[in-house]
Amino acid sequence: MYHALVKRLAAKNFELINTKGHTELLASCTSDISHRFGGDHALGGQRHSREALGKWLDRLGRLVPTLHLTITDMWIKGTPWNTTVIIRWTGTATFPDGAPYHQHGVHVVTLRWGKATAIDANEDSQAVVQMMTALAATGITEAHAEPILN
Repeated sequence: MYHALVKRLAAKNFELINTKGHTELLASCTSDISHRFGGDHALGGQRHSREALGKWLDRLGRLVPTLHLTITDMWIKGTPWNTTVIIRWTGTATFPDGAPYHQHGVHVVTLRWGKATAIDANEDSQAVVQMMTALAATGITEAHAEPILN
């Protein structure tokens, strides 16, 4: 029963990324959440607060507004006070020139009593760099900004 609830929560949170429901998504995180997104680019780095994650989500929404994530597999392990959720996903968007963008990755999410305490996003960072480079080439300076850290 608990794992079914967690599965629904995780699926809802991925849909909130798609719909830019950042406020609701952040409400499901602890104030000291750890968020890591691999790569050396504007979306890369590690954050250690809900506020920093909110800034990161806002940047993601501005830079890749057409991003759509689709969960392909999900595994849940643990108890309500120490739950691990592994989510395999694909992502699509559109490059500035209209070409399709394809992405894939795995999130490892740690929950405590239904709140996310850590999100470790493992994606094709080269694909992200290609998108950031294409965006910067069109004059979007935020695509080459320093990562949001803290």
